[in-house]
Amino acid sequence: MPYIPFTEEQKLMAASVDLPTFLKKQGIGLKKSGHEYRLEDDPYITIKGNKWFDQAEQRGGNAISFARRLFGLSFPEAVTMLLDGDVPSVLDISDCAVPKEKKKFELPTKYPNMRRVFAYLIKQRKIPSELIAYFAKRRMLYESAELCPKNGKVYHNAVFVGYDINGIPRHAHKRGLTNIGAAFRGNVEGSDPAYSFHHVGSSENLYVFEAPIDMMSFIALTSDDWMHHNYVALCGVADHAMKQMLETNPSIKTVTLCLDNDDRGIQATGRLRAVLHLQESINVNILLPKGKDWNEDLQMVAEFENIAASNQTHHEMQICE
Repeated sequence: MPYIPFTEEQKLMAASVDLPTFLKKQGIGLKKSGHEYRLEDDPYITIKGNKWFDQAEQRGGNAISFARRLFGLSFPEAVTMLLDGDVPSVLDISDCAVPKEKKKFELPTKYPNMRRVFAYLIKQRKIPSELIAYFAKRRMLYESAELCPKNGKVYHNAVFVGYDINGIPRHAHKRGLTNIGAAFRGNVEGSDPAYSFHHVGSSENLYVFEAPIDMMSFIALTSDDWMHHNYVALCGVADHAMKQMLETNPSIKTVTLCLDNDDRGIQATGRLRAVLHLQESINVNILLPKGKDWNEDLQMVAEFENIAASNQTHHEMQICE
């Protein structure tokens, strides 16, 4: 493509194009996730306004860099495409550089009981009730019921709360409790990624997971003295919460990365391992689930135990006959 002498105004306008609108026009599939969008083909990429961020690769940018990345374009090609092929000479950019005020973090309103949370985690996810109760009693897990202004429906969520060292809630991750279609999951706006869902023990071991349910599933699959160890759910694959755990708990000497057993999880594991190798005092282990994630492993164990119990009952009935 020949050189095009774009003005600074034209470059700024292209960089400020609303990505969800642009991508829908190009036929790219998107899924709503709270106040953001995610690519249907790559849920680790979040999009809001003219900004994008890849949680797995820990990099992002504006509309121009995303168009170049997604379509393999040069800079002039990306700018021209974003401006719909017609580069105007005068553009109104009066509000392009107005910064948005960061929303203050607030926990979602609590529902009077946790019946749906217990039912979902026990029946569908096979999490032991005593483990759910442990985190609920410590105000780290509860149920919310929130009205959607668009359709007037009330949606119930499991809310996983992360606290700072002073016991102040700084992070919340919501997981929809519906069993119809793809359930909502995402972090509450204004959450501090350094304080996601975690447990602090007294040992030298830290176990790192992608999601709270993965963390709870791993605990259910392992030893009874789990409270002795340290655990953190990144609520994504960024390293902020892992670094915070190491900073506030200097006794930790071994970090075991327990992310998902898929392409993105394995890629993130490699990146986190590289970050940890910069700290000479930390030993790094990698532990992958047999299935895609630790909850899938837990469900497979539960299914195996149900089959074994059913066979035992059938055998006993045959003896009685």
